[in-house]
Amino acid sequence: MPAHYHFILSIPVADRPAHLRNCLESIHQQLTRYGYDGGITIVVAEDSREPQHIAAHQALVAEYGAKGLDVIHFDLPEQYQVLQSIPVAQRQFLGNLLTTQPTERFYRKGQAANRNLSYLKMLQLTRNKDRTLYYLVDSDQLFLPELDYFHHINQIFQTNDIAMLTGKLVGDPPVSPSVMAANFLDDVSAFLHEIADYDLNGACQFHRDTPVPHDAAYHDLAKLFGFDQQTSHFDYPCPLSGVHDNQACLETFAARLQAFFFGEHLTRKTVYQPGADPLALTPARTIYPGNYIVNFEGLKYIIPFGHLRLRMSGPTAGRLIQAEIGERFAAANLPMLHKRTTDADDGFRPGVEQQHDAAIDISDEFERQFFGDLMLFSVVAWLKQHDLAQLANAAAVQQVMDTVEAELLTLYEAKHAAVNAQVQALEQWVQQPQHGWQGTPALTQVLQFLGNIRRNFSEQSLAWQQIQSAEHRAKRKQQMLAALMGYRGEREVWDQLF
Repeated sequence: MPAHYHFILSIPVADRPAHLRNCLESIHQQLTRYGYDGGITIVVAEDSREPQHIAAHQALVAEYGAKGLDVIHFDLPEQYQVLQSIPVAQRQFLGNLLTTQPTERFYRKGQAANRNLSYLKMLQLTRNKDRTLYYLVDSDQLFLPELDYFHHINQIFQTNDIAMLTGKLVGDPPVSPSVMAANFLDDVSAFLHEIADYDLNGACQFHRDTPVPHDAAYHDLAKLFGFDQQTSHFDYPCPLSGVHDNQACLETFAARLQAFFFGEHLTRKTVYQPGADPLALTPARTIYPGNYIVNFEGLKYIIPFGHLRLRMSGPTAGRLIQAEIGERFAAANLPMLHKRTTDADDGFRPGVEQQHDAAIDISDEFERQFFGDLMLFSVVAWLKQHDLAQLANAAAVQQVMDTVEAELLTLYEAKHAAVNAQVQALEQWVQQPQHGWQGTPALTQVLQFLGNIRRNFSEQSLAWQQIQSAEHRAKRKQQMLAALMGYRGEREVWDQLF
């Protein structure tokens, strides 16, 4: 077998030192446990706004460099210089991919722009383009200790004609809480109704075998992705060990409810299924932005439309790439562990604002999820009947988008009504005096959680008003249409860089 590939990893990070530490440690543990002869270089691609977080990231790079990792801090000034080094004739067409933010505000550019800029740094570090693989990892993800990623991926690229490889995520869902609220409320309600029937001072009853959530079990609109919801609710698995009572279980549950708004799902985390051969490939249709690998040719297949700041960018890009290279875009059973929150803090999450009095606002993320879904399923519908070259037909694309918009609005409205009905019923029920949790911190935390659900899903919420506004939708659709019309041209300029 030829020599091992050299890996260049990119870890985009924005104001998340606790996450970055965990991610780097998981890489260190991989190399300590399995080793790898081909060499691994890590690029920490900075996108933070807060100086103290930048300093913390720099300190972590130094710390793990001292532990033996070959790790580089790709800071904001260097990123700006790399961007300016692109000839103006090309750079003027790449603003949607690489950002147009000025030097004094060259932070929080978005995951897609920061990731694409890191491609340029990885290109600088490439010594042998035929023997290098480029691995994109998110800071809130960890390498699982039971998988020997680098040897497996090296063998996959040695023995298969592929340009891009992706793997799923396990742990916390890769979607916004805005499309998980209905099923999460089902689970919250089931837990509270069950524990209300127990003696709170009695031994905890929530340590039992529970069904493993299937793919997309966390998603309120799973049918859009071809999955049926077969379970009405999933039980809460108590994480406490040792002797403890139902009261302790309730308190632990209630204390973590607010983490839902930062992407943690207490009841529908997915788990690694080790049965499938990690070397076996299946055709892919979704890029998992924090878990994909490309060879030099694959650097062309970027995640586009970063300037729109839409969610679902990975699935959208995946459909476009699948249409272009078919089975050379593949998936393997090499998932990363996705942890939205850490023991230290929940970290920065774009589109989620922690306000006063425990109030949390996800309106920005909610809006980006709806229009991200609209972009994704418009592309899906288009590619069922057309090829990529026909994307230049603006009138036909607009017609498809209008049809998908009507269908998506109907689905969102139904789930929105269900969430509001659920939260109203649950708020009334938990405050009934017969329950043993009256006057406890747990009840206060449950009511804070339900208040935040109401705040973000009521008719008065900013996100819902934007989704319901025909004027706002028209503006967003014009942005998306322009992005789709420009896709091939931007890709042609980007391809020239490589």
